[in-house]
Amino acid sequence: MIIAYIIMLAIAIILLFAYVFVLYRTQKEKGLLVLHISVCLVNLGYLLLSLSPNVEFALWANKLAYLGQIAVIVSMLNIIIKLCGFKRSKVGQIIIISISAIMFAIVFTSGFLPWYYKSVSLSWENGGAELNKEYGPLHITYLLYVVAAFIAMITAIVYSMAMKKKGSHKHAGLLIAVVGGNIAMWIVEKFVPFNFEFLSISYIMSELVFIFFFWTMQDYVRKDEVQSPIVVVDSMPTSEKMKIVCSRLGEDKKLTMRQTQILELILDGKTRKEIASKLIISENTVKMHTSMLYDALGVKNKEDIFAIVYKDKQ
Repeated sequence: MIIAYIIMLAIAIILLFAYVFVLYRTQKEKGLLVLHISVCLVNLGYLLLSLSPNVEFALWANKLAYLGQIAVIVSMLNIIIKLCGFKRSKVGQIIIISISAIMFAIVFTSGFLPWYYKSVSLSWENGGAELNKEYGPLHITYLLYVVAAFIAMITAIVYSMAMKKKGSHKHAGLLIAVVGGNIAMWIVEKFVPFNFEFLSISYIMSELVFIFFFWTMQDYVRKDEVQSPIVVVDSMPTSEKMKIVCSRLGEDKKLTMRQTQILELILDGKTRKEIASKLIISENTVKMHTSMLYDALGVKNKEDIFAIVYKDKQ
């Protein structure tokens, strides 16, 4: 069991570093970053709990796992809301975070007050420590919290399908499968006597699925990508436009060959699909290079690039 938790934690850490250093530059989705960090906390908590030498240590490890689980639920809800095309209001975020904070405060009483757990003891089974718990009167609040969150996720998916929100109907089945998979794992843990936290696996699977979503659905979740073609009506040569735009680069910055090719095609008024076809690469690859091109030039979209050209021309 301990080895299994070590493997799960290692995978979670690898996914976190892979996302931060490879994908975050192009996606910059904070909810997904929080999800990766939270899954690491959950798996770290499970590992420490399995290694616990005494009840006090086990309780603190259990609280760490709960902190990660609550954060996972919040981040999953926010991600699904965004993928379904709904705006996340500040008031809604405050309410969600407040409820989650209260939930963790209740869990935090374990070991101090008999509210969440009446009593706890530690035993060793299958090569790892297990926390034996007698539930207190407030333990049902976590059940209600999880159920409410899953209902909110499914409601957002179904409602987005009914409203025909862009970007959600095509993958609604997979989103429901993600939520359903976590529900199934959660039910298994609650009612089937296994000495292993299977949620550690389902959370990692959820990470992979959400990475897939944000990678393939950037048309819907990124506002700085322009899909419509830009009609170029002036007679200025593309080479001259390239010189004007590249003059914005700092001395320590230099465009890669692929970024230079994409910039040239953008200045020709090509769409992302046309650029991908011209360079014989996928549209996702074009998105990645375009995002890094924007960062290098200090712009947000294609219009900003053309604004540089015509402002200088005037």
